[in-house]
Amino acid sequence: MAFSPATTATAARAAGAFTSGRVSSSPPPSLSSPFLPRVAGAIVARRGGRGARAAASPVRAQAAGAAKKNVLVVNTNSGGHAVIGFYFAKALLAAGHAVTVLTVGDEGSDKMKKPPFSRFSELTSAGAKTVWGDPADVGAAVGGASFDVVLENNGKDLDAVKPVADWAKSAGVGQFLFISSAGIYLQTDEPPHVEGDAVKESAGHVGVEKYIAAEFGSWASFRPQYMTGSGNNKDCEEWFFDRIVRKRPVPIPGSGMQLTNISHARDLGSMLTLAVENPDAAAGKIFNCVSDRGVTLNGLAKMCAAAAGAAVEIVNYDPAAAGVDAKKAFPFRNMHFYAEPRAAKEVLGWTSTTNLPEDLKERFAEYASSGRGEKAMTFDLDDKILAAVGAAPVGIAA
Repeated sequence: MAFSPATTATAARAAGAFTSGRVSSSPPPSLSSPFLPRVAGAIVARRGGRGARAAASPVRAQAAGAAKKNVLVVNTNSGGHAVIGFYFAKALLAAGHAVTVLTVGDEGSDKMKKPPFSRFSELTSAGAKTVWGDPADVGAAVGGASFDVVLENNGKDLDAVKPVADWAKSAGVGQFLFISSAGIYLQTDEPPHVEGDAVKESAGHVGVEKYIAAEFGSWASFRPQYMTGSGNNKDCEEWFFDRIVRKRPVPIPGSGMQLTNISHARDLGSMLTLAVENPDAAAGKIFNCVSDRGVTLNGLAKMCAAAAGAAVEIVNYDPAAAGVDAKKAFPFRNMHFYAEPRAAKEVLGWTSTTNLPEDLKERFAEYASSGRGEKAMTFDLDDKILAAVGAAPVGIAA
């Protein structure tokens, strides 16, 4: 797919239209980076005034005398969702609830050496119990303990979740919560996705939602998107940092105006905690478990650069013309993928505290302290993309 200069200029003016080209952004003068000096003459990224927003309390206070709950979190041992269970447990403990975290697998596995699992001492020091085992035999894993609430944050289909749900029902668990996914929504011409929008009926998460709705009187499902926050072990922001600190262009498919949603994991934890504390209000509800602001893909690159105190050069490209699969070349969906948390606000009185420009500073601090920015890396797909659009970097070491 080729574009003439005139066509490219026209497309650049249309929101969401594709254009191949470079966009430069430099950090505010107050920011600095140990990896990257500022580039003279680059455009300063606008912050949009987000920093002025006051941070709201992450969890609404319980009514005086309200009963404390005993909550079991069945937590995955991999992927981006593991951090949800971690922050949920922290929020529950802060509110005075009892928490047991059942993590899939063995405590001695290599996966447990990575966050958030390597930080479970933060939970146990606050009174939580941590156990490991097979969700297919929850009773054995928890030693016959009883619970008021179960959060299933592991399975993605009914085969994986049904044993946990069936055990919870037979054990008399009063409330069953499930971590689903906003990825089950069908594409829409009217973004953002809101609760009640059409979903992919073949998706495994949909089958689980239908099953627990039929089996439990008090249930709720939560549909997250992308997450950030200390302890997250899925490479999303790091993908941008890897390129920014090495002064490499950041290749973003399409126009870069695609909208997505990135939430701090504490927001997910606070929303889930409100459901535990307000079971009647949450019963039978679907909640988009996301923050209340979107971000463009180009905007995310600029925010990552600002968090690093560095400049960024963005190269937008057409994946088909570059001969690459965008799913392999980029960590986010190459489309509008944006949901709003309307139900949580209306039903639970929930408030988002995500402040992405500030939250990304937290992530970059962890990135810098890990030493990852100084390790040797190759960027073969990037180089293929940059060569295809005539923007190959010059004199940049891998």
